[in-house]
Amino acid sequence: MESNTQIYGIRAILEAIKADKPIDKVFIQKGLKGDLFKELETSIRKNGINSSYVPIEKLNRLTKGNHQGAVANISPITFYELENLVEKVKATKEAPLFLLLDQLSDVRNFGAIIRTAECTGVDGIIIQKKGAAPVTADTIKTSAGAAFKIPIAKVDHIKDAVFYLQASDIKVIAATEKTETSLYDVNFKESCAIIMGSEDLGISPSILKIVDDKAKLPLLGEIGSLNVSVACGVFLYEVVRQRR
Repeated sequence: MESNTQIYGIRAILEAIKADKPIDKVFIQKGLKGDLFKELETSIRKNGINSSYVPIEKLNRLTKGNHQGAVANISPITFYELENLVEKVKATKEAPLFLLLDQLSDVRNFGAIIRTAECTGVDGIIIQKKGAAPVTADTIKTSAGAAFKIPIAKVDHIKDAVFYLQASDIKVIAATEKTETSLYDVNFKESCAIIMGSEDLGISPSILKIVDDKAKLPLLGEIGSLNVSVACGVFLYEVVRQRR
C-alpha cells in the first residue's frame, strides 16, 4: 500500500522500484529471510537505493500498516540526472551556480538550505544517493515549498559530481575552515559550485583534495562554527553581492 510519502510491504516496494518511483530510503527488518526478501535486496543494490536494516520496532513506529518487514520512504519530488541538469543550465545561463551537499543529514537543515538556494538564484542542488538527508514532508515544509522550484540531482558519489562539474568548466569551491582564504577573497562571478559539508564532520577529506578552491567564514566569537544552513546562506549571499 502507499501513503503520502511511504510504501510498505516487500512486493509493493519491488513494484515501486520497477516503476522508477523516487525512493529515498528503504528500511528492512533485521533477520528477514526468503526468496522475496533476497529479490528486494538485489533490486536495492542494482538501483543504488539507500537502505538500512532496523529492528521491527522501528518499522512499527514508521507505519501502522502491515509492513511485512520493509518500509520505503518516497520522495515527493522527482530528481534530475546531473548531466542533464548541467547541460540545461549551461545552455541558458552564462555563469551557472550550483550547490553540492556532502553527507548533510538533517532534513530541516536541508529544507532551510533549499529555501536559501532558491532565493539566491542557485541553478541546482546536488546530493549523494546514500547517506544524504531525504526530501521528506519536513524538508518541504522547512523549504517553504522551494523544493518544488529548484532542481535537485542525485549522484552515486559527490566526488564524481565534482569531476563532472570541473570537466564542464565549473569551478568547485569548498566551504571549509581548513584554509586561510576568506570567502570574501574568492571570485564567485564565474561559473561555480559551492560544497557544504555535513553537520558534524564537514566536507570529506578526499573531496577537499580535488576542489579548485577553499574558503572559510571569519568567526569572531568563541564558538568554532556556524550551523550549516546559516553558513550556506552567508556563502550564497556573497555570490549574490559579487554578481550584482
